[in-house]
Amino acid sequence: MADLRLPLEGIRIIDLTIVWAGPSGSIFLGDLGAELIRVESLQHPDVNTRGQTRIPRAALDAAAGGQFPNKDPGPRPWERSAGFQYTGRNKISMTVDLERPSGIEIFLKLVQKSDVIFTNYAAGTLEKLKLTYPVIQKANPRIIMVYFPGFGLSGPYKYYKGFGTNMEAESGLTALRGYADMDLTANGAVFQADAAAGAMGAYLVLMALHYRNRTGQGQFIEMSQAETTLHHLSQAWFEYAMNGRVLERMGNRDLHHAPQGVYRCRGEDNWVAITIQGDEMWQRFCGAIGRPELAEDPRYADVVNRYKNQDDLDPIIAAWTADKGHYEVMRLLQGQEITAGTVISHREIFDDPHLQARGFFKQQELPGVGAFPHPGPVYKMSKTPLKEPRRAPTLGEHNEYVYKTVLGYSDQEYEQLKRDQQVGDTYVELLPAAQAQKVAS
Repeated sequence: MADLRLPLEGIRIIDLTIVWAGPSGSIFLGDLGAELIRVESLQHPDVNTRGQTRIPRAALDAAAGGQFPNKDPGPRPWERSAGFQYTGRNKISMTVDLERPSGIEIFLKLVQKSDVIFTNYAAGTLEKLKLTYPVIQKANPRIIMVYFPGFGLSGPYKYYKGFGTNMEAESGLTALRGYADMDLTANGAVFQADAAAGAMGAYLVLMALHYRNRTGQGQFIEMSQAETTLHHLSQAWFEYAMNGRVLERMGNRDLHHAPQGVYRCRGEDNWVAITIQGDEMWQRFCGAIGRPELAEDPRYADVVNRYKNQDDLDPIIAAWTADKGHYEVMRLLQGQEITAGTVISHREIFDDPHLQARGFFKQQELPGVGAFPHPGPVYKMSKTPLKEPRRAPTLGEHNEYVYKTVLGYSDQEYEQLKRDQQVGDTYVELLPAAQAQKVAS
């Protein structure tokens, strides 16, 4: 009989994540059923995760406006940004000021009721708050803490700040991206380092929970985002370590397969990616494009020669794809067991027949705006039916649940926390002056 509980149901995780790497990792844990309590501050808006509190009109008319439905930030833009609508899924929001002793006291009470702390705060942040792992472990000996700042918690770069683009540059990824005849200024940001670190962080939580199930012991795990990205580049650094050769930018080419490239198709800015693996596939490909004589040409007879003469092959392939639709090319080649895939734009992705058939996108209601498609979990479980993802929380939306149900504060204590500006739903800087006056603890 199927177990209707999700794998991490009953596990409570304190989410101290910012920007992209941390928030994108914790959503996987929420998909698996963990209760994710996102700890936020009324005193310090998290503009890198939720977005700016005030959006200039000029910014809305430019690219920044695209992060809001209909380019409308509304009166509370930090609750409408596209980035947070994604990374906030399945999370609940509480507010507390960790810069006051009373806030630390509240936080440690939450630690006592939780299983995991998941954070990518910059190194030094929790030290300044005196929330080091020994302090946290004293409150809860079974607590697991996964901490993954940009460069880890040791070494000369420990306190260096950075975003995903900086991690990619430091790990060598940026130097490998782009075309051979272009310099690095042509590279766009892809934020692979953020996604890599988030997924690895989620994996570390699962590993530590498994260890605790066997031993009863929590533990502290630290990870470097930059080093995580390095593991994606093993081909490049092994090439230098073993052969003393530095890999250069190759555009859409590959070291082992030829031809490989992205080719223009019919229509405006439509493309298809094609990779030929081995001589047998090359022969099938030549037949598929109506050029069987190419398979007998000694210039293209094997991968070494095709690699050397790929510049001659590219225009031949491009001429064949030019009058065909990109989905048409993919289906035709895949029908011959030839690796090919459409290069789809974001305007096409919601209509992609494969994603539609798999139910990848789920409609979620954004309060005051309407329903929009959101990416769902990236897996299906044969024994555990997945729940529909819950929308991202508004600021402090679940304060009453966390403070009263989880932490056991009384109604009177809760009202006092509101007066103390530990609890609320609006950033202090946006409150009327008299109301926003700092409360001493």
